[in-house]
Amino acid sequence: MKILGLFNYWMVILLMLVGLYMVIASSNLVKKIVGLNLFQASVFILYISLGKILGGTAPIFLKNAPDTVYSNPLPHVLILTAIVVGVAMTSLGLALIIRIRKAYGTIEEDEILEIENKQQ
Repeated sequence: MKILGLFNYWMVILLMLVGLYMVIASSNLVKKIVGLNLFQASVFILYISLGKILGGTAPIFLKNAPDTVYSNPLPHVLILTAIVVGVAMTSLGLALIIRIRKAYGTIEEDEILEIENKQQ
């Protein structure tokens, strides 16, 4: 039953693989952005899982609690920053896809490459 205790890590691996597969296998640019977001979410879950300590509490130091176990807040703070960067990356990617659609009339990578080869 040790495998069930590592459930969150198995979900991280599954999300990473699905996100990576979407980025590599899909020719649709929007699906590639969704795959990047899934991959990014798996990294968030991994960092948050590593920062959790069983029985740990928020690092608020009290005078009459010397034997208290505290959780590390640093991974959570880093993930908040990463979420902001991820939203910016997603919005920039979608804005670029809109420009590509206006320029080429499609968001399929294969069709864009065909158009580029015909122009040369």
